This record gives sequence, C-alpha cells and structure tokens, in this order.
Amino acid sequence: MIHILKANRNFCPCPIDDGDELFPNGIFEFNVTKMLEYIQNGSSDIALVEIKVSDFYREFSSINESHLQTVDISRPVVIAEISPGRYNLIDGHHRVEKAQFLSRESVSAYKLTVHQHINFLTSRSAYLAYVEYWNDKVRQLEREMPKKSVARPRPKLPS
Repeated sequence: MIHILKANRNFCPCPIDDGDELFPNGIFEFNVTKMLEYIQNGSSDIALVEIKVSDFYREFSSINESHLQTVDISRPVVIAEISPGRYNLIDGHHRVEKAQFLSRESVSAYKLTVHQHINFLTSRSAYLAYVEYWNDKVRQLEREMPKKSVARPRPKLPS
C-alpha cells in the first residue's frame, strides 16, 4: 500500500563534501556518494535485485565511450523510487550502457524505497518539495484506482 509522506520538521539535508558525486533530478539533488557509503556500510534493509537493462537503458549522449571499456558491470547499480512504484537509475549509467553494449539482459541493482533515499536529498527546500511531489503522485493514483465494489448479500426469497 502506498502512503502519504509526512514532512519531518527536523529533516537535516544530506551534507555535501568536496568530491561527492551528486545526482540532480529536476529540483531534487541526491548525494550519491553518501548513498553508496550507506549501502556499503551493510544496510541489510536495502534489496539487491536484478533489473532488466532495457527498462533503464537510455542512449546517453554524455557517456564517455573510452571510459566505458573500464566499467565493471558486476558492481550493482542503484535505483530509487522517485514516485510511487516508479524507479529511476540514480547511479550506474555507464554500467547499464556497457551491459546494453554487451547484450546483457539484466544487471544487479540496489533498490531504494522512498524512505531510504529521501535522506540523501541535499537541501531542505528540495526535501519539502519532494514530500509534496510524492503526495501529489499518491493522490493521483488514488483518484485513478477503480472503486472497490462492495459485495452485498442477496436477499432471501420467500419460500
């Protein structure tokens, strides 16, 4: 079941240190370096799954083709639930590109839920906007869901 997010008034943006890799997604910016540190420090609550390359492959014009030869596609990529049930590739574009080039059908991925990746937003304004964005998506899904039909008992017929 998809839930409305409640904004945490004590939210602290994820700090950015020199050299940190950031992933901008519209007004939302995630600290990928801190996200990977969190994953690598043994967070057992993060699912490791196989994803279809075709679901995440996009022809990237900014991919450095000479770098592609050195890419290790055995390292899992990172996908994050950006809206209810929809995941975006946050880290591993080169790995997905190389997997596509090698005709691989799937790659391993760390799959972060909204509650896991939201902590890596780098500003309070982005956090608050993200909570509102998420909640708008939840409300939209609720409006689109068909109404459940209520089963009513049949009246007893006179004998």
